[in-house]
Amino acid sequence: MNAPRLIHDKAVPRWDDSVDVLVLGFGCAGACAAIEARRSGARVMIVERSSAPGGSSALSGGVIYCGGGTAIQRACGFDDSVEAMRAYLMASTGDRPNAEKIDLYCRDSVAHFDWLVSLGIPFKASYWPHNYEPTTDDGLYYSGSEECAPFNRIAVPAPRGHTVQAEGSCMGGRLMMDTLVAVAQREGVEVLTDANGIALIADGDGAIVGAGVRHDGETRYIRARGGIVIATGGFIMNRDMVARVAPAASLTAPLGNPFDNGSGILLGEAAGGATANMHAAIYSCPVLNPPGLIRGILLNGHGQRFVPEDVNHKRIGEHAVLRQDGRIFLLVDSEVFEQPAGARPIVATGDTTEELEDELGWPRGSIGATLNVYNRHARDGHDPLFGKKSRFVKPLTAPPYAVFDCGIEATGVYYSFTLGGLRTAPTGEVLTPEGSAIPGLYAVGRATTGLSAQSGGSSGLQLAEGTYFGRLAGRAAATALGLRSSPDRSV
Repeated sequence: MNAPRLIHDKAVPRWDDSVDVLVLGFGCAGACAAIEARRSGARVMIVERSSAPGGSSALSGGVIYCGGGTAIQRACGFDDSVEAMRAYLMASTGDRPNAEKIDLYCRDSVAHFDWLVSLGIPFKASYWPHNYEPTTDDGLYYSGSEECAPFNRIAVPAPRGHTVQAEGSCMGGRLMMDTLVAVAQREGVEVLTDANGIALIADGDGAIVGAGVRHDGETRYIRARGGIVIATGGFIMNRDMVARVAPAASLTAPLGNPFDNGSGILLGEAAGGATANMHAAIYSCPVLNPPGLIRGILLNGHGQRFVPEDVNHKRIGEHAVLRQDGRIFLLVDSEVFEQPAGARPIVATGDTTEELEDELGWPRGSIGATLNVYNRHARDGHDPLFGKKSRFVKPLTAPPYAVFDCGIEATGVYYSFTLGGLRTAPTGEVLTPEGSAIPGLYAVGRATTGLSAQSGGSSGLQLAEGTYFGRLAGRAAATALGLRSSPDRSV
């Protein structure tokens, strides 16, 4: 029988410790919440399930989505505005974007980036001219689909992927977390590792006043006078939960750390918190690698194009998983042909589209009609149907042709992580289904539904919202005590 996730304070046998703010989880969101709460004068403790800090943040490449005219953007010669950044995020994050959170983050993005730099997180003022994560230590690139249709018609494009300067692939996240951990320790944040928050404790009015924490085989009861901040990550590793509420993500490999199991979301629900967008996920699908393959055309199982090939690979993944049943193919000619990285089996070759169609078992004309329309406009360097950028548009007229299977089953390169979680106010308060805040309970990061409400396609948004909204929640929890905040309250 599972232990209850919500306990009445009258049933608590004892209080083993008492702090002002208790943070569950020591990834980037929990770290920033703890730092700001401590700087606001609170006594802060972080409870971390694993034996060391980091979470999924430390496993990432260290890309943080910032814009509006950061120092790095300006140094690299790019103009950006709050308005353009907001318009892009409103258009690219799903049918029901979180306008309030997007507005707030876009307005504060430059100052937030400066805050990260002030902590000692390094960024190099150099531009990486590709739409995939830098393999160098360059600090700025187009981490989303800002340059691509239809978004380049909605907002003035600018690169906003700010990459932590680190040696080695995917080391930026580790360096970022090492820096945040060092700052938290220097500020006097207490840390309890190998400890699992198993229950929230509520008083008679429903306010959250503490937590039960499992540590060294015993349950410790920790009072939190200002509040508890849930920063435990998403639920992609809870495969039963994924199958129940986000079944499409079950088709892909999980991307995260072993403790992305939804435990914090379940705690928040037990306290009366509402969830949103639990069906949503980011689908990573880097099938067009090397990037010269972008000059080919992606086809669905009916021989039709379905997306501009130059968009971010996460947007391709979203289309492939949610709209094409995980079955997509890449058509190239002899001039575009390159062997893709990883497993992309060739499933058809031929000098004519009819030969390809016969080998695939598709109706005659299915590929031919698509290729004829594409080539007709590609001769002039245009793609009027999907808007692929002209530098990637060339007619495919040099047989033999080849078709690669880029689907889920054939490649094994589809990964996902969840976007759904607890509904929160911008300052982190967990909301009930009726929209009221639960006193003393906050949540941040992937335990919540945030900037990427239902859709993604822009690398760096997770670290951006985790660090930024983590800060706001930490301040809010600390000031709930009536503690005097630090003189500089600027973001």
